[in-house]
Amino acid sequence: MADSTQLPPPSHRDLARRLQGLNLYLVGMMGAGKSATGRPLAEALGYRFVDADAVISAAAGRSIPEIFATDGEAGFRQLETAVLNQLAHWHSLVVATGGGAVTQPQNWGHLHQGVVVWLDAPEPVLLARLRADSTARPLLDSGDPEARLRTLLRERRPLYAQADLRIDQELRPEGPQAVAAQVLAELPTILKARASAPTQPVSLVDADGRHHPSLN
Repeated sequence: MADSTQLPPPSHRDLARRLQGLNLYLVGMMGAGKSATGRPLAEALGYRFVDADAVISAAAGRSIPEIFATDGEAGFRQLETAVLNQLAHWHSLVVATGGGAVTQPQNWGHLHQGVVVWLDAPEPVLLARLRADSTARPLLDSGDPEARLRTLLRERRPLYAQADLRIDQELRPEGPQAVAAQVLAELPTILKARASAPTQPVSLVDADGRHHPSLN
């Protein structure tokens, strides 16, 4: 499930101790650099890196496009929620989530047991990265992928905004190492108020303004 490659000693031991094993969940649109940023971030903290989509694919025995083709988006979302539930029982992970994980209210119950970091990239950056990436994206499989991306971004931004920390890539140097460094620099600013996993249920608000209890 997690990368097991031998890594150099973590460079941010003190920050890792302050996190007390809390998982870091990276959220954001496809092309935001969650997987690319997650690897150096995990290395710096001495955490393990997990790509949630890779876990879903391994559990299903099929690729993400194949899951969408046979089970539809609804079937994929069910698998995604089951995987996030499993990961929430682990600790000391940096998890790169799928771009649509935030659309399911029940997922926030799992995400908010850790620290949620939104990697916010502007539309032109997302488009440039996606054009350079050969990975199949079922939700962009349309006659006008740019318009589809724009629609998804508009729908999801209010949901991403529920994250504990937002990293604005429009104002930061590009590149996963630089983004990871920014996450490491800004994490202490929220740990003053968020030093451990919540012990009481959290009230979550979905895109329609409805309140839901967490699964904590």
